[in-house]
Amino acid sequence: MKLARIASTLLLAAASAFAQEPQMDLPRVELSAGMHKIQAQRARTPSQTATGLMWRTQMPQHEGMLFEFPQAFQQCFWMKDTLIPLSAAFIEEDGTIANIADMQPRSLDSHCSTKPVRYVLEMNQGWFAKRGIKAGMKLAGPPFQK
Repeated sequence: MKLARIASTLLLAAASAFAQEPQMDLPRVELSAGMHKIQAQRARTPSQTATGLMWRTQMPQHEGMLFEFPQAFQQCFWMKDTLIPLSAAFIEEDGTIANIADMQPRSLDSHCSTKPVRYVLEMNQGWFAKRGIKAGMKLAGPPFQK
């Protein structure tokens, strides 16, 4: 009986470790890329940035996630437990896009900023390209108004 209870506890613990839930309730901020509006969830804590968009199966076209870091550093992202293809814009403190990288789901490939940045904005893959948004352009919104 005791062995069955231990096995049951271990099975429940293992199941909960694999039943990851996407974070959907982060605070939001409105950003703009020219005439295009973006509703971005703000990942600001180490836990929020570590989880990011993992485990999501879809994301509306006008939504994304803005990762905010306390200081500008070269930032690198990967997609190990992310299920949807994304494009990441690596953004300097003033809102200038340093570079954009397309990232594939469940990949361990590292995608890095070409220079130190404070922000990374993840959108559905191709969102930036479809709107002609490229490196050197500026995004606007409260995080970049300092």
